[in-house]
Amino acid sequence: MYTSKFQELKKTARLTFELSKSDLKTRFVGSVLGITWAFIQPLITILIFWFVFQVGFKSMPVDDFPFILWLMCAMIPWFFFSDSLNAATGTIIENSYLVKKVNFKIGILPLVKIVSSLYIHFFFIGFLFFMFYIYGYSFTLYNLQFIYYLFATIVLATGLSYLFATLVVFLKDIGQFVGMILQFCFWLTPIFWSVDILPNKFLFFIKLNPIYYITDGYRSAFIYNHWFWDRPLLTIYFWLVTIAIFILGYTVYSKLKSHFADVL
Repeated sequence: MYTSKFQELKKTARLTFELSKSDLKTRFVGSVLGITWAFIQPLITILIFWFVFQVGFKSMPVDDFPFILWLMCAMIPWFFFSDSLNAATGTIIENSYLVKKVNFKIGILPLVKIVSSLYIHFFFIGFLFFMFYIYGYSFTLYNLQFIYYLFATIVLATGLSYLFATLVVFLKDIGQFVGMILQFCFWLTPIFWSVDILPNKFLFFIKLNPIYYITDGYRSAFIYNHWFWDRPLLTIYFWLVTIAIFILGYTVYSKLKSHFADVL
């Protein structure tokens, strides 16, 4: 029994990775640069923010770290999260022909989008290490914490993806809602601005945003050299919220997936 379940899980994982590679290739089909756009667009965004704030507004190093490194540590996980959620929200509608197949596991569709975004994220993690090396910062064990924070991002994105990918089948406006919420979260999260500029009475509300835990966690791993267990209350809060979102998202998906074929 356990052998058959393991084989089924292995088959599902293989299918997920194959579909994710295909998704990454087809996402930019028809463009001259093709898949290269997946890497160019985030790099240009980072350069624009760097130019505006460091060159234009003369931003000083943050906590004695070059602004570009401080910015990248938060922008890179944000790119992964927002790209995953945006793509996964419409994945069931986008693959309606697969949904109508009786034997196809619909549940892997959001995961395909997340894994597809994960390839790009790994490239930028390598680029981040390269940038720190260029600026003269050596590798430390703290850096390996990005694996933990990446896992946290995947769990959060997966829960939200199941929820929104299911709801958008029945209410198309959800796609616009997700885009609006991501825009709001981007400006609300301390990605290109420091929480030090805020009065303490507002800091509590900023920390209620789960993305804050992730972006600040990447900075803790690469810049501040803090372990994630050094802030136990925030860690417990994040995982309680994330697990609750995951359970809600998967429950909604499980309850409504039988109606997908009828609606689509």
